[in-house]
Amino acid sequence: MYVKDAEQVSQEMEELDDSNNKKPWPLLCRGGFFCSQMENWADKDSPPAVVSGSNELECISEDAVATDRKHDLLTNFVPTLRSGEWSDIGGRPYMEDTHICIADLAKNFGCNLMSEEAVSFYGVFDGHGGQDASQFVRDHLPRVIVEDAEFPLELEKVVTRSFMETDAAFAKSTLASGTTAITAMISGRSLLVANAGDSRAVLSRRGIATEMSKDHRPCCMEERRRVESLGGSIDDGYLNGQLGVTRAIGDWHLEGMKETGERIGPLSAEPEIKMIILTKEDEFLIIGSDGIWDVFSSQNAIDFTRRRLQEHNDVKLCCKLIVEEAKKRGATDNLTVVLVSFHLEPPPPSIIQRASVRRSISAEGLHSLKCLLEG
Repeated sequence: MYVKDAEQVSQEMEELDDSNNKKPWPLLCRGGFFCSQMENWADKDSPPAVVSGSNELECISEDAVATDRKHDLLTNFVPTLRSGEWSDIGGRPYMEDTHICIADLAKNFGCNLMSEEAVSFYGVFDGHGGQDASQFVRDHLPRVIVEDAEFPLELEKVVTRSFMETDAAFAKSTLASGTTAITAMISGRSLLVANAGDSRAVLSRRGIATEMSKDHRPCCMEERRRVESLGGSIDDGYLNGQLGVTRAIGDWHLEGMKETGERIGPLSAEPEIKMIILTKEDEFLIIGSDGIWDVFSSQNAIDFTRRRLQEHNDVKLCCKLIVEEAKKRGATDNLTVVLVSFHLEPPPPSIIQRASVRRSISAEGLHSLKCLLEG
């Protein structure tokens, strides 16, 4: 739509004033109707006044146009995915973390979908009591998701079901270990994060950290209430005095943690789900095992990652630098990071909002400062 500016409209009205062509002046009213000024305004000294009330002229401000333009940029955004990963044994004698990055989940398992949009899959699995559970989940969970009849139409239901089915499948094995599990799936502009345990996913939105998961630890009051309602207890900061997490896949060998049949134990494999629609303001997603978050706050990790991407824009190198920095800060656990960028370009520089408060100093204060400087 073409909108004339104020000077052009004023000039056209003056030209109409000087002409002998006397026509009624149409006005656009609220409600979508056209009204007409029936007076012959060419005989008057001024153009017609804007009709008030229900006949008020609609105006388009620059702010409204700018807002519409920004809305279009956000809603028309199509993410361009780049991913990198890095793992390190850290200060532990053995490695229990595993991770996975799959650009097209269906294609990876030879499935043909009607949908043209690929579903990308990323996961970090932090094992305890050995690596058996984390490797099992890494190898089985993606396939269980793809083979679900409702994939990819009902992703939230599919992912929740798949976590529980993978946990049940692991129960049938003779393996004695457990693992936390956090996954991120991206389809078009949709980002879905599923978490069971204390690994974490953090989104950078214009440089501001947005946590996409919640740490499932005994110190969390919501988790504590859930555990106690199911007959469990928190002893000295541990679930039933044994585990440092309240949700995990596996650990069937630990007495009193999980139950079969209708009974439900305090240790749950059910993930918490968070889903958002990505916009142009969303820059990247960091998925890390708890060893990373022991030495990085969510915002600190975002700031560190943005600076490194602005320097070299290499997502894999950035993951390596995060892990190395965690070790420098004294991290003692296994360390795993997966980084998913939504743009080909590096994040833009942050704009620091300066305070608009005017600062001044009194005459007395100025005199005191002068005396201090002069000794």
